[in-house]
Amino acid sequence: MLPILLKTLPFFALIGLGYWAGRVRIYPPEATAWLTKFVFYFALSAMLFRFAANLQVAELYDPRFVMAYLSACGVVYGVAMAAALMRRVPVEEAAIEAQCAIIGNTGFLGVPMLVVLLGPQAAGPVLMVLALDMIVFSSLITLIITASREGRMSLSVFRALGLGLIKNPMIVSMGLGLIWGTTGWAVPAPVNDFLGILGAAATPGALFAIGASLAGRSAERMGVAIWLSFAKLVLHPLAVAFAALVVFKVEREAAGVMIVAASLPVAGNVYILAAHYGVAPQRVSASILISTAVSIVTVTAVIAWIAG
Repeated sequence: MLPILLKTLPFFALIGLGYWAGRVRIYPPEATAWLTKFVFYFALSAMLFRFAANLQVAELYDPRFVMAYLSACGVVYGVAMAAALMRRVPVEEAAIEAQCAIIGNTGFLGVPMLVVLLGPQAAGPVLMVLALDMIVFSSLITLIITASREGRMSLSVFRALGLGLIKNPMIVSMGLGLIWGTTGWAVPAPVNDFLGILGAAATPGALFAIGASLAGRSAERMGVAIWLSFAKLVLHPLAVAFAALVVFKVEREAAGVMIVAASLPVAGNVYILAAHYGVAPQRVSASILISTAVSIVTVTAVIAWIAG
């Protein structure tokens, strides 16, 4: 495990550097917000387009992969939601907690780190996980909260979901990349170099932004946050591993990437949703802080197990 830790440590050190910069106010929250926008709209999008343009849809989409991931996520989602409802919290809070249990930081942490550590062949599976998280589960949480509050669904909700997806730069960049890949044309050298230079900023920029954003988070509601961190870092990858390796017999390398992606800490976009709807943002914030800190050990352990 030590050799793997030495490989993962630089990634988490970048998060730690961002956290330190945020805590001592060298890097204020306003700067973090702008850095996050740069990474989200430009650097990460360039990286995702470049990866997707070198893939075929057939390489990306595997029904067994999709079923394994969705079924495992569904089980953990149900467990987390049931645990919340047993505490007699409202349905929308239960849904947010369930979201914490299954949505990892795949975009900002998973894509840059896994492609470097597991090789270029990890790009397809990790992009599939990212797409399923954004399309399926981001839509699901919106539908649950809307139905809980309004008691019904309307066409305007589905219209808003559709517009949200086509305005998401990660979805758009992956989609355009796949469309380009189906043409069979090579990306022109100057364009490829431009995307390579811009995409190279995604890894340090995203990791630093994660750390800086954590500096402003508080660790309230510790009991629930620890449970949600356990669900995300332990239950989720275990469920995915069982579904992928035992039930659906997913190809081993792709299954390994899926399992590592499932072991990532709670994603920052869960907090954005919680803050937007005004549903338990402090609980989500604490879960992100705790799961990110603990993931230094747990993600390393999962990668070591997969590599072994």
